[in-house]
Amino acid sequence: MPNLGGPELFIVLILVVIVFGAGKLPEAGSALGKSIKEFRKASDAIEGKPDQDESASETERTEKGKTV
Repeated sequence: MPNLGGPELFIVLILVVIVFGAGKLPEAGSALGKSIKEFRKASDAIEGKPDQDESASETERTEKGKTV
């Protein structure tokens, strides 16, 4: 597998800016992040792992129910 150094990454970045344009990069990055998040959530559901959002909200509910 080839190693990517600084010059290669710079060329890839320039090509991405040319293809998408500077104004569309934040939208493309956001869409990519959401896609990765949904993919991980779906793959965790297939493996039977609990959803992090559900476990966090369950913890919050138990903490709110406690009297101090």
